[in-house]
Amino acid sequence: MPYQPTEERVVHRMAENGEIVAYTEEEYGVRKDDGSGLVKPVNSARGLLLMAIIVSALDCLVLYGLIRIVLDGTWEILAETWWVLLVGIFVPWACWGYYLQERRAEKLRKARNLPRPVE
Repeated sequence: MPYQPTEERVVHRMAENGEIVAYTEEEYGVRKDDGSGLVKPVNSARGLLLMAIIVSALDCLVLYGLIRIVLDGTWEILAETWWVLLVGIFVPWACWGYYLQERRAEKLRKARNLPRPVE
């Protein structure tokens, strides 16, 4: 396929109704295939919203733990579990980013009356 400017790039994927549809990269949204994994990924806007809310709630527990470490002065716990803070910072950002990307794609597909891609 010859090079196309970003605005004109399309992705040909199978839609819910079984036909092949050309989506722009923005209309496609988040990755829809299973990646050859055992667990089917969450890729609908509702599923991504639910996942983002749950991860954000768990992030509140991480924040509570950090506050308890500071108040109790048990810094050795923080030295052993520093990676939890990194996960607590980046995972919610990624979840909300994927949700916003899929929500934007849903709106663009609805504007062009396109079915949702399944692969």
